[in-house]
Amino acid sequence: MSTGHSSIMRVFPRWAELLGLDVDLSGLDVPVDAPPEEYRRAALALRDDPDCAGALVTTHKIALYEAAGDLFDGFDDFAVTCGEVSSVTVRDGRLYGAAKDPLTAGLALEEMLTADHFATGAEVLCLGAGGAGTAIAWYLTRRADPPRTLHVLDTVPERLARLTEVVGAGHGTTVRTAAAHPERIAAVLHDLPPGSLVINATGLGKDRPGSPLPAGAVLPRRAVVWELNYRGALDLLRQAEEQRAERELTVVDGWRYFVHGWSQAIAEIFGIPMPPEVVDELSAAAEALR
Repeated sequence: MSTGHSSIMRVFPRWAELLGLDVDLSGLDVPVDAPPEEYRRAALALRDDPDCAGALVTTHKIALYEAAGDLFDGFDDFAVTCGEVSSVTVRDGRLYGAAKDPLTAGLALEEMLTADHFATGAEVLCLGAGGAGTAIAWYLTRRADPPRTLHVLDTVPERLARLTEVVGAGHGTTVRTAAAHPERIAAVLHDLPPGSLVINATGLGKDRPGSPLPAGAVLPRRAVVWELNYRGALDLLRQAEEQRAERELTVVDGWRYFVHGWSQAIAEIFGIPMPPEVVDELSAAAEALR
């Protein structure tokens, strides 16, 4: 996972100026599917660096929690509930972890969905049950207008089992999980009602090439298609764009999710308020550098 290509490298200096922060940003790259010792080395590098204030974790949220959780001195409730770390704060040689994805996913979703979006019977297909997919599922099942059915497909059974445990039962939503093979994805897509939400939370199109949607897959009419990535090949985004007019789709990339994720991490690490008007100012500055 390369941090060097992230837009935050261009955006952060301007944000630091706007927020009055005298800090620099550097990347710490960990390969996708790295062994546990890699994550422990990364956590120790953060903890033992006297100049480090904290970090935002991208692809490796669950792996860091599982491999190096014992090196942390505390977690917020979301980190414990979701079993992941998305924000690391360093204080006096101690590590504190937080999981901001349920919050940032909610902020992004509320910008693209009306308060009663699921009242028509629209459902959700979330492709990917990693940290982002789990946080999104947790949030959607707890909103005031939850979807009646949430389909989650992933290639790793353990991720699906973990998501089911984190999300829990009830909350007005039936959670259905299954292996993410092309035939199953196509079948779920075919049965989704109009207006359903389709999410790419797999990392395909950014960390790795490809799209979780099989070739020729038809998206539900008037669907909201959310590609969590904002950089990379973005194959699923292109598939959705090709069907946008004919299927009356709303197609959203991961840019605002990126803005919310980083702004909330900065608020946590530096202990500064992040009201909507500040987020909007940071978003405008980021858009100019996109």
